[in-house]
Amino acid sequence: MKKNKPELRLLTTPTAQVQVSGATLVDVARVAGVSPITVSRALNQPQLVRPNTLAKVQAAVQETGYAKNMLPGGLAASRSKLVALVLPTISNQIFADMIQGTSDALTQAGYQLLLGFSGYEEWREEILVETIMSRRPDGIILTGTLHTDNTRRRLQQSGTPVVETWDMTASPIDMVIGFSHEEVGHATATHLLQQGCRRFAILTAGDPRAARRNQGLQAALAKQGVSVVATHTAPVPGTLPLGREGMAQLLQAHPGLDAVVCSSDTLAHGALIEAAARGVQVPGQLKVVGFGDLNFASHTVPPLSTIRVDGARIGALAAQAILARMDGTGSPPARAINTGFELVQRGSS
Repeated sequence: MKKNKPELRLLTTPTAQVQVSGATLVDVARVAGVSPITVSRALNQPQLVRPNTLAKVQAAVQETGYAKNMLPGGLAASRSKLVALVLPTISNQIFADMIQGTSDALTQAGYQLLLGFSGYEEWREEILVETIMSRRPDGIILTGTLHTDNTRRRLQQSGTPVVETWDMTASPIDMVIGFSHEEVGHATATHLLQQGCRRFAILTAGDPRAARRNQGLQAALAKQGVSVVATHTAPVPGTLPLGREGMAQLLQAHPGLDAVVCSSDTLAHGALIEAAARGVQVPGQLKVVGFGDLNFASHTVPPLSTIRVDGARIGALAAQAILARMDGTGSPPARAINTGFELVQRGSS
């Protein structure tokens, strides 16, 4: 069942009067067709404003990109020394590595990292961005390139340096640092086809970037006349027990599978355990490939073949791009940096 998006309400604070984007409170009032005093009241005491007036003000805020500043008045004209990083989850080691890489680069420059977690939901990211902008960050780092229209418009209007990560796109909000998930899928398909695999299954979490890898995999297989036999989708984030459960269902329904492509090393680890429990030999009967090259991947039985991505480097490059934009000296940061990936073949394939 599709989740209903809750009503997005403007965050309020008694001291929030200074704008962060180029839009002013007067601009909001002009677009809403009300007085600046009414706009101020709607932002700070919405319970005192008639619903139809409040709706006009909320719509005008979205249209103009106005964002309140929750910093004390004396800091309004200075840098906050904060850079925000929005991640889907902290439970994945890849993202933990990114946090460390980002934090190390920022700390050396005297900046602090502000974390937010979206739970793989675009509407949650929109609410986070609204909150983050009120803190007047010097830069924002996002995970992925899929955002709501409101999020894109708010960030583009703000003038705040923005780096989208873990993906590539021809139309970034500002800057993008990552890799092509479709190419990851192509590389995985090529590797397994070379190993003689013809009956493929996908064990994936419901992550939009994993979906793009799966699309790339299927496109590459289709060119060779091979199709995916079955797909099992687990809740995000994928866990080892979910990997076991997914592999059990795949093997029970399709005992002739010879390849299972997993959207994370964690799911793949569970898949290897379940295969061993069922007496299925890996890689003799079945080949398994993960994603991430997490710190346990080379220690599973058999060692896990996977896609290596350097999360710490992505984080460090994103921080450096923000700092370069803030510094304003030397060459401007590249608008797009492809960090690439590496397919690491081990015992599972």
